Amino acid sequence: MAKLTARAAILNIAPYVQGKRTLNGVAKSIKLSSNESSHGPSPAAVAAYHAAAADLNRYPDGGQWGLRAAIAETYDLDADKIVCGNGSEELIGLLVRAYVGNGDHVLLSQNGFIMSKTYCATQGARLNIATEKNYRIDVDAMLALANDDTRFCTIANPNNPTGTYINSSELRRLHAGLPESCLFLVDNAYAEYVIADDYDDAIGLVNEYDNVVTTRTFSKIYGLSALRIGWAYCPQEIIDVIQRIRTPFNTNSAALAAATAAVRDTEYIKTVCEHNTKSLQHISQTLRGLGIEVIPSVANFYLLKFNEDTGRNGSDATAFLQSRGIIPRPANDSDQFLRITVGLDEENDAVLAALSDYMKS
Repeated sequence: MAKLTARAAILNIAPYVQGKRTLNGVAKSIKLSSNESSHGPSPAAVAAYHAAAADLNRYPDGGQWGLRAAIAETYDLDADKIVCGNGSEELIGLLVRAYVGNGDHVLLSQNGFIMSKTYCATQGARLNIATEKNYRIDVDAMLALANDDTRFCTIANPNNPTGTYINSSELRRLHAGLPESCLFLVDNAYAEYVIADDYDDAIGLVNEYDNVVTTRTFSKIYGLSALRIGWAYCPQEIIDVIQRIRTPFNTNSAALAAATAAVRDTEYIKTVCEHNTKSLQHISQTLRGLGIEVIPSVANFYLLKFNEDTGRNGSDATAFLQSRGIIPRPANDSDQFLRITVGLDEENDAVLAALSDYMKS
């Protein structure tokens, strides 16, 4: 009698490993492992979340009208081209389900959102992964792997765990080199942190072409990770496809209410962004003075590289930081690297003090 087995494409996928949340014996650790906003959500978002409790007996707004209108108003977009999801992660999954099939060619960059790769692998797609250059997406390497059979291409911009980005001209050059039949997805989870003049959030590409989608999340700068809420901006034809497979109530009422208030509180987000920029500059300067290489980041985290000749590495640095009650995120593929989220001032100071002691130890 045949044994029940899952599809081979799924069994070949390694389970996702979340960032550590707590430390044994530490009552209140400093969690800097998941790129969450240490500032938390806007007070207006918290108030809206509590107010939503009065209607817990009602289904959420399946059309997501209020949140889509608020996003459109804040970002000057067409509300009809916006769809919201249980985090941007769900929307990425829906797009892959809709446009990627068994054996289809997909194009990915070496570093990017791991779930994009997972969703494509689940569909049985053929993964073409381009290496990166100087910790940045290498458009030439990606285009060298692209061909007329490329069905789906996605990048994270800024990228994770590097924190780097490609500028507008490179983004458009990548899109121009893809076939018209290829869906180009730009994952902009950290877009609100970027202040660079040459950064492109891909909104213009979506308005110009019918094969581009950009996704955003409320889990990062908006501080609503626990509520799992995100959105995508798509051409109308792609919206119509997503609506065919999106569950009727994929976003809950509390998340919709909090996100609607959060996206309208632009002054709060501006303050968080300014603090992040200032903190990154201070952290990078200090750590480089300690002899630690810091990959230039435009997001709310920074990637450290420990040179082998120093006798220091990511594993030992992680253990040292954890002994001080600090939780970073070790890199999965190399012991040279360690990723740390930008925290509040006192949290950043604790990290800098610990790494200074580690380098001297």
